[in-house]
Amino acid sequence: MNEYTLKGNLVDLVNGKIFFGSILIRDGCIVKITKQTDNTQPKSPYILPGFIDAHIHIESSMMVPSEFARLAVTHGTIATVSDPHEIANVLGIDGVRYMIENGKQVPFHFYFGAPSCVPATSFETAGATLSPEDIRTLFEEDKLCYLSEMMNFPGVLHHDHEVMEKIRIAKELGKPIDGHAPGLKGKQAEEYARAGISTDHECFTLEEAQHKIQCGMKILIREGSAAKNYEALHSLIGTAPDKVMLCSDDKHPNELVMGHIDQLVRRSVAEKGYDVIQVLRCACYNPVKHYGLEIGLLQEGDPADCIVVNNLQEFTVKQTYIRGSLVAENGKSLISRASVKKVNHFETHPKSPSDFAIIPEGKKIQVIEALDGQLITNSFEAKPKVESNNVVSDIEQDILKITVVNRYEDAPPAIGFIKNFGLREGAIASSIAHDSHNIVAVGVTDKDICQAVNGIISAKGGIAVVKNGKANVLSLPVAGIMSNSDGYLIAEQYALMDKQAKELGTALQAPFMTLSFMALLVIPSLKLSDKGLFDGTSFQFCQLFG
Repeated sequence: MNEYTLKGNLVDLVNGKIFFGSILIRDGCIVKITKQTDNTQPKSPYILPGFIDAHIHIESSMMVPSEFARLAVTHGTIATVSDPHEIANVLGIDGVRYMIENGKQVPFHFYFGAPSCVPATSFETAGATLSPEDIRTLFEEDKLCYLSEMMNFPGVLHHDHEVMEKIRIAKELGKPIDGHAPGLKGKQAEEYARAGISTDHECFTLEEAQHKIQCGMKILIREGSAAKNYEALHSLIGTAPDKVMLCSDDKHPNELVMGHIDQLVRRSVAEKGYDVIQVLRCACYNPVKHYGLEIGLLQEGDPADCIVVNNLQEFTVKQTYIRGSLVAENGKSLISRASVKKVNHFETHPKSPSDFAIIPEGKKIQVIEALDGQLITNSFEAKPKVESNNVVSDIEQDILKITVVNRYEDAPPAIGFIKNFGLREGAIASSIAHDSHNIVAVGVTDKDICQAVNGIISAKGGIAVVKNGKANVLSLPVAGIMSNSDGYLIAEQYALMDKQAKELGTALQAPFMTLSFMALLVIPSLKLSDKGLFDGTSFQFCQLFG
């Protein structure tokens, strides 16, 4: 029998109280809580439920789940509500099961959802498809706990048969349904919510979020590596704390080393001045209740899932416990590395610079305008720069050539143009390209772009920087989107790649993360798939030349 006692200021989120006492833990469960005084003892540590990322794609950390857990627990994260649709787009149901099995190797609460949109649209090439029957299988056989974000909101609004069948199955089995509807308001938002959609993490204005709360949805305030919506939405913590959860959505490895949900908690209490109980209910309590997670909330009979912090301002995590096991202490992970199996689906062959040439067909080109810290884009028309009957990057106007290359079969690259990457030389490329994970690249010359793309093809997945005719590639051999290496090493390598990309001239906070979303067609307004330029507002292909 394993038995021990924790003593400190206990934060009871269920009853909204903080008091000094002790917790008796036996065989991973809380068997007795003893209140010693109604007041707190300021010099004693605080014990509270662990933090939960209410919506994340583990794959975007470039780590397999077991490695993600090793880093996350040092920041007091004990659980994630994880959508595995990144790997599902590459490997289908086998990819989802890969994530489940890898996550089981470590003491951490991974709650995976059944990906609702694989592929995200029919306007791109993915490596797999998940049918309504696959969704039922994942719920019934693999015990997944929710239907992952329904990105195809036009399909919901137009009552697409397959979309509605997936929603019907989730409802039949009593599973929550996550949403994804950036900018959707008014009657359309009401109809989307009426279909059974219970959350949204894509709100980028307070007005939109407030309206969706009125429609009955809960809002996940997102602060990730690319999309940062906290500043726009944080007031909801004060006005509607029971309707709010916190999430990162996508978190790059170097940023995960620095912090996770703890950063948002600290910011909300110390900087914004919100009530600590309300903030912690958003970070710990609300996800448990909304998704029905089997995670302890510091009550007698609960699993011993808790963290010990120095105080309720700094939230420095001293210890993290999951099911009673000490998994992190004073910033050091105590989780051992698990074995990592390589799986992949990468079939395309090397390209030539001429593959990225494009003959001018008009006096204007449609240009994607990337927005730093946002997944949405704008669009505008510009005059093309033409050399030797080829439309090329215009460095002076910061209008660069962008391409998406099909990774699953040999096919001509799709070509477009983009503003705000700011490269003055070279190219960057990635096989992390939401959601189908083809190869996306942006660069100054066709030769640079080709070299970056071929570096990724040679590695069967990764991210690449080309400078002075040399390509540096961070290999991602697990489905072309994750590494099989130590998480801290991945973070170090990625930080170096990020630095090298910025040395090419970009001022973007997270250039690789921003690049990875330029092929995500379900977020307006102008994006590029491996099949061509796409208008995310009208939800149809559009012409590059005008």
